[in-house]
Amino acid sequence: MDAAGVIDEVGPDVTGWSVGDEVMAIALPLSTHGGAYVQELVAPVGSFTRVPRGTSLLAASTVPMNGLTALQILSLAGLSRGDTLAVTGAAGLLGNYVVQLAVAAGLTVIADAAPADEALVRSLGPAHIVPRGDGFAAAVRELVPGGVDALADAAVQRSVVVDAVRDGGVFLDVRGWSGDGSRGIRFEQVAVFSEYRSFDKLEQLRHAVESGTLTPRVAEVLPASRAAEAHERLEAGGTRGRFVLTW
Repeated sequence: MDAAGVIDEVGPDVTGWSVGDEVMAIALPLSTHGGAYVQELVAPVGSFTRVPRGTSLLAASTVPMNGLTALQILSLAGLSRGDTLAVTGAAGLLGNYVVQLAVAAGLTVIADAAPADEALVRSLGPAHIVPRGDGFAAAVRELVPGGVDALADAAVQRSVVVDAVRDGGVFLDVRGWSGDGSRGIRFEQVAVFSEYRSFDKLEQLRHAVESGTLTPRVAEVLPASRAAEAHERLEAGGTRGRFVLTW
């Protein structure tokens, strides 16, 4: 769903964009135009923006999908400065972006981390770090006895971590879980497909990278011919950042 490259053709009705512009885009694999596993991508206006200043195409290609997902999470959470947000999967790239954007918004962030990832997660700026795993909810409750205002479940732990949320709080799921209906919690399903032409949000992400608020992270660059290997390694877990395929 992520792409970055150089514009080599502009439609007759398009203004404001020129051949040679470096851009980053979100692509929809199930749409007419298809996903980003291509050498040439047809991208409608609104689905792309300029590459952040001082950022390579490789790094920029890691921003759109996870960045838009993170912004949607924060929008659906509807929190105010000083409110508490817990984040699972904070060491993954989506978790990275959620933590960084939430901290920038003035939220009190509690993030999880395995020992090997603690330095990475700490660099994102959360107020607290708790151990990753089944004890997450209990660890969060030790810090916030009444439970957090919202939980972004980037690790897809669902019922294992829902107890971290206060009564009437918000649980944000990225894989379509509608929740268990407990304790008046509002369960929100995050769907980045709806952000296909969210140009203003892409611009927000561009500015966040340029200001240092958001840190793109490339795990490894591979030729497109090794896409299957990238998927196998991603599925095995432990990836920090994004695999980037090049053509």
